[in-house]
Amino acid sequence: MIYYVYTLANKHNGTLFTGVTNNLEQRMFDHKIGTGSIFTKKYKVTNLLYYEETDDIGAAIHREKQVKKWKRKWKIDLIEETNPNWNDLAKDWFDSL
Repeated sequence: MIYYVYTLANKHNGTLFTGVTNNLEQRMFDHKIGTGSIFTKKYKVTNLLYYEETDDIGAAIHREKQVKKWKRKWKIDLIEETNPNWNDLAKDWFDSL
């Protein structure tokens, strides 16, 4: 099984959220319709900006906790290494949204 550590934002340089899941597409759908988490619903944090994969759930959970403890600048640097324009990587995943 593949596990994902992912980071969302509500806009460029906006509110950030980091999570872990074993089904990134379903989790993104949940976030986009407002059922992903109370935090993401409250702050409209629905743009997928970064994710990484592993087949080890322990490593995924460890990485999520690590990133959550990081300074904001480090999280932004991580995003901008692969997604400098802060494009929503899940923008075209769902026809109905």
